[in-house]
Amino acid sequence: MRLERVNITAVRNLQSVQLQNLAQINVFYGANGSGKTSVLEALYLLGMARSFRTPHVKALITRGQNGCTVYAERVSKASGRLGLGVTRDLAAGYQIRIGGRTVTSIAELASCLPVLCLNADSFSVFLGGPAVRRKYLDWSVFHVEQEFYPAWKKYQRCIKQRNTLLRRDKLDRKSLAVWSAELAEAGELLNALREKHFLGLKPLFEDIAGRLSADLKGLEIRYNRGWDASRPLGDVLSGSLELDFERGYTQTGPHRADLKFRLCGGEAAASLSRGQMKLAVCALTLAQGRLVGGMTERSCLYLVDDLPAELDARHRASFCEILSELETQVFITSVEAADLEGMWPEAQKVKMFHVEQGEIKEA
Repeated sequence: MRLERVNITAVRNLQSVQLQNLAQINVFYGANGSGKTSVLEALYLLGMARSFRTPHVKALITRGQNGCTVYAERVSKASGRLGLGVTRDLAAGYQIRIGGRTVTSIAELASCLPVLCLNADSFSVFLGGPAVRRKYLDWSVFHVEQEFYPAWKKYQRCIKQRNTLLRRDKLDRKSLAVWSAELAEAGELLNALREKHFLGLKPLFEDIAGRLSADLKGLEIRYNRGWDASRPLGDVLSGSLELDFERGYTQTGPHRADLKFRLCGGEAAASLSRGQMKLAVCALTLAQGRLVGGMTERSCLYLVDDLPAELDARHRASFCEILSELETQVFITSVEAADLEGMWPEAQKVKMFHVEQGEIKEA
């Protein structure tokens, strides 16, 4: 699966950009502020209907415009040519079109174009809270397990209802029992799908981390389900009911799940340098793409912002080598073109684009 053509209109300083005959590896280089990251932001918008840089739509849209649009033609062996389009505007939120029809589900859009993004915010997988790591894990479970999204939606609905009851002045045990049973059922399924997926992800991540750097050999990843693994979730919810009511929220369950990273017996984030942490984040993202591609036969779209930052040439080459093995389409940025030249296998088709003040020209 790859994008063959992309049209970008009014995304930040990219007022009107057409990218034609895109290659498997597409490198965008130019000075800071030229619009390189905006290209990646536009492609992320195409797959997720939002920006990875800001939650504010106004900041995404070119100043003086009311909306922005990204349209692309996706080509795959399974489904042939498919048009994808996303518009964000100040008044109506978002509009999504897939194959000429309007859809309202971002989940359907994400299924059509699995997008993985590596940027400065990716460090939050190590430095941020559990919610960031759950989001990382759930991205790939969503693309592999068809049961996951319905189970996730049901769990979100149940915990919202249960927490609403827990915040009332008087404990309604009958209603709580109903919602607790529903929550436990959805939670057990959600956890089972996560655990199944994690068993495939763990060896891939640890192998890729070791390949990227000898310093990362021995780096381990562990999954914590969010409650006592020796007890069913229903029993845990029953046992914690009084304390949950006192605090006003559900304290245990899949919404408290987390990933833990260990190196040499200690917490990995405390001992990794900034460069090593970036390599570990790269390993996580490469492992995701490899697992999803292997289980679904759908390759992911990789967006990599400023790879040379904090990585020397040897480690950049290792990353690019593994990325090439995935046979996925890549959009990658760098200030200097030379920093990414010679990093790819000779047989790999690479296109270079120079970006300057929102204008993009094939080099």
